[in-house]
Amino acid sequence: MNDTLAGWLQVLALVAALGLSYRPLGDYTARVLTTDRHGRAERLVYRAGGVNADIDQTWPAYLRSLLAFSAVSVLFLYAFLRLQNHLPLSLGMKPVTTDQSFNTAASFVTNTNWQSYSGESTMGHLVQMAGLAVQNFVSAAVGIAVVAALIRGFTRKKTDRVGNFWVDLTRIVLRVLLPCAFVFAIVLVASGVVQNFHGIHDITTLAGGHQRLPGGPVASQEAIKQLGTNGGGFYNANSAHPFENPNALTNLIEIYLMLVIAFSLPRTFGTMVGDNRQGYAIVAVMALIWGASVAIVTANELHSVSSAAGHAAGAMTEGKETRFGIWASALFAVSTTLTSCGAVNSFHDSYTPGGGGMLIFNMMLGEIAPGGTGSGLYGILILALITVFVAGLMVGRTPEYLGKKLRGREMKFASLYILTTPALALAGAGLAMAFPGERAAMLNSGPHGFSEVLYAFASAANNNGSAFAGLSVNTVWYNTALGVVMLVGRFLPMVFVLALAGSLAGQQHVPVTAGTLPTHRPQFVGLLTGVVLIVVGLTYFPALALGPLAEGLH
Repeated sequence: MNDTLAGWLQVLALVAALGLSYRPLGDYTARVLTTDRHGRAERLVYRAGGVNADIDQTWPAYLRSLLAFSAVSVLFLYAFLRLQNHLPLSLGMKPVTTDQSFNTAASFVTNTNWQSYSGESTMGHLVQMAGLAVQNFVSAAVGIAVVAALIRGFTRKKTDRVGNFWVDLTRIVLRVLLPCAFVFAIVLVASGVVQNFHGIHDITTLAGGHQRLPGGPVASQEAIKQLGTNGGGFYNANSAHPFENPNALTNLIEIYLMLVIAFSLPRTFGTMVGDNRQGYAIVAVMALIWGASVAIVTANELHSVSSAAGHAAGAMTEGKETRFGIWASALFAVSTTLTSCGAVNSFHDSYTPGGGGMLIFNMMLGEIAPGGTGSGLYGILILALITVFVAGLMVGRTPEYLGKKLRGREMKFASLYILTTPALALAGAGLAMAFPGERAAMLNSGPHGFSEVLYAFASAANNNGSAFAGLSVNTVWYNTALGVVMLVGRFLPMVFVLALAGSLAGQQHVPVTAGTLPTHRPQFVGLLTGVVLIVVGLTYFPALALGPLAEGLH
């Protein structure tokens, strides 16, 4: 079988698997978020936390609960990293430095999973399991909880209540993430992913050399790493490491895992608002952008003339894992940058200017195709509101979406949401380029070096976590600056989303009239896609012109 046929088959298999999962997983998640029944384990959690599970919260109370939980999580994980040499299963690892502990704690709590360290030489097994993997679950659940509150803003009327954060968090972890991660961890173990409590084994190779092989509970962390669009690797090489991703089957499973929840949440949205056509429209936009990005990146990597060796081989093979090849590498790279996952099975710094530039652009779009668990859906719903507002301006009437008027208050929250991430990414990259010491951290000079810095801050601000590589970020300045950007880029947009949810929930539903814009038809799908590309994408055009576009023209 030639590479082209194999590439098409794996894309079609992935699309088929996602299509089969869309309805059952989306409907199940909707039932989890709307049922009044509490499980036995959930009641124990509520009792231990002093939570009244039958009382909903106002949006400020929901927000305070979310921020308090996240702040405690940052402090706990920071302490875990600083004290790991005193913990069991530390494997003799030293405590993590203060700046790197801050960066890592901020990274995992914000669902970014940016890593300025090598996992196998920095973290012991207990820190990996009880620190990092736990945050993989709860940070993903926080994103879904926020979008659940936003959806309730559309479905409820004349109320100041948007749900109960503690109930949403507990149900999502116990009913959605844990069961799915448990099943797929077993699948990954059966497919060859490592799962043990071994330390580091010294072995003698067939050639007579010596090598140190670190083991660990990898499969259990790998499952939630991808399922929750976290992305933090047990090993430094991440999903290019054969212990994390041993073969083509596990590679396809991991791509499926990072996409499945985010692609099924539009069905949850449609079910909860009582109109599944709305979910189909949203998922259509996601699929269009994802498919176009896969085509562009794959074409650039297949037909590159960036190097003589790559051109002779008929593809840009530098930085690609030979077990997977161009098609699987490009498919993984697009999926990880269009979600907030950040896992990698190849090194994006080695991609062509067109391919690498598209990967940066994927994050700059706000990661809404399909985006992270929860964050992708609430991001594209904010853009849907912008789209309806723009369409309303064209016909001179007050815009409405799902029976709610979009007044000045709602549009201010939406606009602030849209502006937050670009401001963080561009300001951070600008500061890094302004300081000579931070410029010296670039492996490359010129446009490619600027792309490395721009990618780092775009990744942090969008809570992606993947790296372009080629940039020495384990410094006090980069650890601190990127940590701050990750925290603000995660929680400030959530403030605007929850405020918007409260504003919408307080309104009365308005009836559909002849002047109401239908938001379930192909016309709206096209409008929303255009707004995504123009309003969000063009914000970064000057920066892209200095980086990948300039490199490509050169």
